[in-house]
Amino acid sequence: MNITYHIDDLPNDIKFHGSIAVDTETMGLNVNRDRLCLVQISDIEQNVHLVHFKANSSYDAPNLKRLMDNPTILKIFHYARFDIMMIQAYLKAQVKSVYCTKIASYLTRTYTNRHGLKDLCKELLGVELSKAEQTSDWGADTLRQEQMDYASTDVIYLHQLKTKLDAMLLRENRLEIAQNCFEFLNTRALLDILGMSHEDIFAHSLSTR
Repeated sequence: MNITYHIDDLPNDIKFHGSIAVDTETMGLNVNRDRLCLVQISDIEQNVHLVHFKANSSYDAPNLKRLMDNPTILKIFHYARFDIMMIQAYLKAQVKSVYCTKIASYLTRTYTNRHGLKDLCKELLGVELSKAEQTSDWGADTLRQEQMDYASTDVIYLHQLKTKLDAMLLRENRLEIAQNCFEFLNTRALLDILGMSHEDIFAHSLSTR
């Protein structure tokens, strides 16, 4: 694993091809209160790029935005709904061509209710992830090496998980419904930003006229 650290944006000369794994770190889970602090990206060879946004950041990251908006590069997330919401809210960017390992897990691993990244890595890859830094201060001006290592492990296994989950989606004949879910994620994230995170807009309500 090779980790490269950047402030506010990716450099102009970085090129990605095919697919990347993406994750974010924030000050918390409330999009209106807790700012975006870090976007981590890994290619299939586990070259990791960490883009750090400090407290005074303007989130003017044209190279990162262009990458998120590029439909020719697949972005693999775990729980894409949250990460896309933060990217939309702070970077003002859409994320095109999305794959979510958590959705794929829900659609295939129906024999369990454990769909966290740590659970997937353990069962499908035989890898034990440490979550010791999950709740550390991502808003700090300087990230510790332990934080950077933790952030990197959240993305370096996503390509391998996609391969395993794709085989399961194919086996269970759920590739098409998974893709339809992935395509809805930008809209779902926008609904979250609008404050409708706990509302099922498809549900029947007795109060509806």
